[in-house]
Formats: sequence, C-alpha cells, structure tokens
Amino acid sequence: MKPTILIIEDNEQNMYMLNYLLKNSGYNILQAFNGQDGLQLAHDHHPEIILLDIQLPDMDGYEICLKLRYNGLPKDTSIIAVTSYAMGGDKEKAIESGADGYIEKPINPETFVNQMKSIINSK
Repeated sequence: MKPTILIIEDNEQNMYMLNYLLKNSGYNILQAFNGQDGLQLAHDHHPEIILLDIQLPDMDGYEICLKLRYNGLPKDTSIIAVTSYAMGGDKEKAIESGADGYIEKPINPETFVNQMKSIINSK
C-alpha cells in the first residue's frame, strides 16, 4: 500500500512541485492550502507523512505541528517542516514543536524525496 502524504502549503507553485515529485515517487497526496484545512485532513485521513510549511495564512506551522502532535494524530506519523525560514533557531523551534525534521526551501527536486526518506528513516 502506498503511503499517504499530506502537504500543507499555501504557495501554489511549491504545492504543484511537491505534488508532482511525490506522485512520481509512488505516494498518495492530500493537499491543504492553510492550517485549518490541514488539521481537518490530518484528523480525517491519518496520513503517514505530513509536509508542513511554517509560514501559512491562518496560523504558523509551529502551532499546527503542536496541534497535530497533541490532538490524536498517530504517534508514528512523520511531520517534516519544509520552509524558507532558515534563521538560526528555526530548525530547533520546528523540532521542539513536534516536527521530526526540517528541509529548507527552495527544495532541490533531485534530492527532495531522498531527504524526506532519510528524515523518516532516522526517527
């Protein structure tokens, strides 16, 4: 069975690229363009992996991550922050909020899927 990935990303170009890369790698994809929809999809579908932008229109990714981790999401769900926030301390803040890993934007289409797998495998 193919794992399902929920992408929570408000930028349409980023969403399109992630969707394209992950579908070509055999994943099922769910898409949310804001935090509220992302939380609802996660609750309804329990995806194995969640790719989470930090800068979203309705709430930031740190808040979403905390809500996902502490509101009934299966413990083995992988949450990966995918963000252009690359200041000192941002990675640590994402991990403290419950993310398993952190990938900086702009993503490299040639290495992204392997970066994601490596974070999941290192849990």
